[in-house]
Amino acid sequence: MNSTFHLANLLTEPPGIAHFMTVGAVLFVCGAMCMATKRNALGVLMGIELVLNGANMNFVAFGSQYLQNGGEYLGLDGPLMALFVIVLAAAEAAVALAIALNFYNNHDSIDVDRADQLQG
Repeated sequence: MNSTFHLANLLTEPPGIAHFMTVGAVLFVCGAMCMATKRNALGVLMGIELVLNGANMNFVAFGSQYLQNGGEYLGLDGPLMALFVIVLAAAEAAVALAIALNFYNNHDSIDVDRADQLQG
């Protein structure tokens, strides 16, 4: 197998680790850009979910015995790690939505720029 990486090979080969890593990287970058550019709290939460899903894609790609290059299984428990990340994302979404609802009740908006004051 040729060790050099070419985009044409990525587009013509059957799906392997490189394909899943590429999709995971695109999801991660889209999520990071969404978190950096959105002013709405729900948009920021959506970006966090995209980042976590990009990481999950990479975990599953590295842990799958069918996606290893050269037929060598690394023995990584990627799907198990992805399951923990999914549980973490569900808990994060529930807490963050509760915070967003409370913020909306106090400020009549969920614009994150309006969260410049702390009240005890």
